[in-house]
Amino acid sequence: MPAFTGRRWAYGAIAWLIFFVVSHVILVFVPGDDPTGDGPWSMRAYVIFNVVLIAMSAVGTAVVLATVRPVARHVPRGLILTPLLAGSVLLVVRGVPGMVENLLMVTGIRRGGFVGVADISTGEFWTGIGINSYFFAGAVLLVGTTISYGRRSAASAAMTSGDAPR
Repeated sequence: MPAFTGRRWAYGAIAWLIFFVVSHVILVFVPGDDPTGDGPWSMRAYVIFNVVLIAMSAVGTAVVLATVRPVARHVPRGLILTPLLAGSVLLVVRGVPGMVENLLMVTGIRRGGFVGVADISTGEFWTGIGINSYFFAGAVLLVGTTISYGRRSAASAAMTSGDAPR
């Protein structure tokens, strides 16, 4: 299937990850009125959480970039594929339920989503739709990148070992 062997998935995932890193860097330096959301955690926990997300995403960006760079051909396949799979799982776990929540909200079945209150404002409604769609797009892009890299690297490994189809 040629759609899942192209490098465009990786470029889309890189753009998504860069936007994610930049947005969380901004959140650390310009946290807004109440970034802790009246929760039991402190501002320190908020900053640590965002720094961890930034670090994970920066590493993810480097891994995704390695899938399209010729220099990375010498890196063992598993060293790239393992973090791609882990990131894909994380984004699917966040993105797919978010898209289901979007469907519940848009259809009016549950205006506040899974756990939200039914009387949310229009701004909260559209913010939820946007964030959930963003994570779903990230999941699609990273899963596409993972499949694409897996197929390309398997074909490349088969060619170098002499097992290529004739």
